[in-house]
Amino acid sequence: MSPRRAAALRGGDVSLRDHLIATAERMIAERGSAGLTVRAIAREAGVADGVLYNHFSDKEELLAHALNAHVGSVERTLGDLPEPGTATVAENLHTHIEHGLALHRAILPAMAGFLSQPEVLARFSDMHGNGTGDWRDRLRDYLHTEQELGRLASDAKVDAAASMIVGVCHETVLGLLFQAIASPPAPERLDDLITAVLDGIGLR
Repeated sequence: MSPRRAAALRGGDVSLRDHLIATAERMIAERGSAGLTVRAIAREAGVADGVLYNHFSDKEELLAHALNAHVGSVERTLGDLPEPGTATVAENLHTHIEHGLALHRAILPAMAGFLSQPEVLARFSDMHGNGTGDWRDRLRDYLHTEQELGRLASDAKVDAAASMIVGVCHETVLGLLFQAIASPPAPERLDDLITAVLDGIGLR
């Protein structure tokens, strides 16, 4: 580690492990994840290449932590999701969908770079599904709570409805990757999706 980096770490509360994660996260946010190497991360962090292996079992563990931190940073910029029982279910679903689309668009460059590294994505999935407030889980929880509040039919298949919404978000954003479709879905398309969902689970 360079003297300047070492001094900076000694003067603060950031551990070297956290410094490495933060460095890799910043590189992912600024440059994407394609071609991200241990040497590049170490150089950016101001440490020797082998130092990473004193704090992580392998490169995949570091990258999974960095990707998890990147997704968390993106989520914090998107604002709060609506509470059950507020506004209308249709309005709240619109907010959930816009949130999901913005989240997926923001993290797509990082995810695309890891498609050839399934071990990184598997470890990230384990981390992100364990107490980090995953958007899909929050959408599912929101619908279940609205059902408990009596604002959705008691026999509604809310898990299937959540999967339907998530699938549309995935389809829309993956179009950017595979077909270079840059335009977001038109508002009327989102309205049609919400109508289709609520026609199946709304109160009659």
